Amino acid sequence: MTDFDTSVILYALPYLLRGIVVTLEISVLALIAGTVLGIACGLLSVSGSRWLAWPVTAYVYFVRGTPVLVQIFLVYFALPGIGIEMTPFWGGVVALTFNAGGYISEIMRAGIQSIDEGQSEAAKSIGMRRHQTLFHVLLPQSWKRVLPGLTNEMITLVKTSSLLSVISIFEVTRSAQVVIAEKFTPFEIYALLALFYLVLISLLAQLSTYVERKLA
Repeated sequence: MTDFDTSVILYALPYLLRGIVVTLEISVLALIAGTVLGIACGLLSVSGSRWLAWPVTAYVYFVRGTPVLVQIFLVYFALPGIGIEMTPFWGGVVALTFNAGGYISEIMRAGIQSIDEGQSEAAKSIGMRRHQTLFHVLLPQSWKRVLPGLTNEMITLVKTSSLLSVISIFEVTRSAQVVIAEKFTPFEIYALLALFYLVLISLLAQLSTYVERKLA
C-alpha cells in the first residue's frame, strides 16, 4: 500500500478551488433560474385551470422520472440538433435549471396549498380574482414554508453539478479528474474532493439554518 502523498494535495488545491468557483456559479445561476421557473409552474399547477396544469404535470413527471444525466445529455447534445447551440457552461446551467424547476415547482405547489383555505375564501369575499389571490395572498405567505425545500434543492444542485464533468465543464469534480490523470494519485485527490464537498454542503446547511431562524 502506498503512502498518502501530501505534496499532491498542495498541487491540487488551486485547481479544485477554481473548480469550486465554477460549481458555485452554475449552482447559484441554476437555483435562481430554476426558482423562477418553479414558481411559474407551481402557480400554473394551482391556477384551477386543467389546461394550464396538465403541461406542468407532464414536465414534473418527466423531470422526476428520468436521470439527471439523461437530461444533461438531452440539453447539451440534442438541442444543437434543432439549432440551439450553447457552450458547456451554459448547457450545464440550462440542464440543471430544467431539473431544478421541476422539483421547485412541487415545492411551491405544496407551499401554496399548505396555506389555510380561509385565506382564499377571505380574498374571494372582497372581490379578488384567482390570480390576485395567488400573487398577493398565497404566494407571499408561502415563502417561509418553502425555504427549507429551496435550501435542500440548492444542496442537491451543488452535488448534482458533479455530473456536468461529462460535458467537460471544469467544475470541481472535473478539475479533480484532470489532476488525477496527471499525477496518478486518485485516493488523495478524491479524498480532498470529498472534503471540499463536505465543507461546502455544511456551510450551506448552516446558512440555511441561520436564514430560517431569522425569518421565523
